[in-house]
Amino acid sequence: MPIDAAAAVESVYRSDWGRIVATLIRLLGDFDLAEESAQEAFAAALDQWPGSGVPESPRAWIVQTARFKAIDRIRRQTLYSEKVQPQLARDASLSMVEMEPETGEIPDERLRLIFTCCHPALAQEAQIPLTLRTLCGLETDEIARAFLVPTPTMAQRLVRAKRKIRDARIPYIIPEAKELGDRLDAVLKVIYLVFNEGYAATRGDRLIRTDLSAEAIRLGRLVRMLMSPQPPVEATALLALMLLHDARREARTNDAGDIVVLEEQDRTRWNGEQIAEALPLVTEALRGSYGPYTLQAAIAAEHCKAARAADTDWKEILRLYDRLERMQPSPVVALNRAVAVAMVHGPRTGLEVIDRLVAASELDNFHLLHAARADLLRRFGSSSEAEESYRRALALVTNESERRYLERRLREVQA
Repeated sequence: MPIDAAAAVESVYRSDWGRIVATLIRLLGDFDLAEESAQEAFAAALDQWPGSGVPESPRAWIVQTARFKAIDRIRRQTLYSEKVQPQLARDASLSMVEMEPETGEIPDERLRLIFTCCHPALAQEAQIPLTLRTLCGLETDEIARAFLVPTPTMAQRLVRAKRKIRDARIPYIIPEAKELGDRLDAVLKVIYLVFNEGYAATRGDRLIRTDLSAEAIRLGRLVRMLMSPQPPVEATALLALMLLHDARREARTNDAGDIVVLEEQDRTRWNGEQIAEALPLVTEALRGSYGPYTLQAAIAAEHCKAARAADTDWKEILRLYDRLERMQPSPVVALNRAVAVAMVHGPRTGLEVIDRLVAASELDNFHLLHAARADLLRRFGSSSEAEESYRRALALVTNESERRYLERRLREVQA
């Protein structure tokens, strides 16, 4: 296959899978049919584009092809209903341009999908996994790993959620303003998790998935716009948090794609415009009735305000983590706080916090726990114990960029 055609298919898949599926769900009214038809359309692109060339609008081509494949599938299975058939007949007259998913203004296809998945009729344990599956294209086993449940359990949650949406005829719309509050927490969490997957990809050669990070920021802006003129504090804080983390993107890896830790990053490569946009949003959020996103944004702001790593106000960061842990206690928050404890009170004190987490076994399969423990052991010279923790982290890590970083650290303590 010509490289340009193969690369085009991969590029569309990575950047537009969620929008394509969202559009198909609106047209077809069925999650499974939309996903299966999209997969068939991508397979058709792999087969046809090398000979016919990459179409002028690849995403629209995929949507149009998927829609026709869905119609063929329904015909073969003789599943036309009085409701579905007229809908498909009306859609058949749409042109390729009209099929192009909306990208800039509200209503937005992906935002519609998020609000549909976060409907109060769905169990909270299913809302976010369903959105990650359809919006990000994450595989069921990846989502299961993120939620620390077996893959079959997560698969059943997804099946039940899709069935509930279909059977209850949950509308594929952005709700009215008075209904947004019931769904906002889940919507913000979905956007946050989409960003996290972009910030540190679960698997693959690259640490950063820029497409997901950019899409999460775009959706964060849309939610604030949707809830103007007085957007909720946490919506403002989440946007600021994502902007601040994303501002460091260019400095987080070197030319070979290897990780550059925060204290070693070239801060001149940070995106000053994003930081300048985000810092007033943090100040605005702190003046309101804030929640966890505001505190996380305030922590990120402290890092971004420091011109040098040595200028970082770790005491303020620890104070913010103390408040965050009281507000939203979790093992992951405790792990992040342990790093701040180590920077303020020394690695041995931070290690005591991490060892309590190890003893509780809540994060035993979380590679970052063992990586953080190894780093603190390395800092005060306990090489053999550090080596053991690095090996444990390496057994759990699934991203190749992180793996290379851990392997480098392991070689250092072995030397």
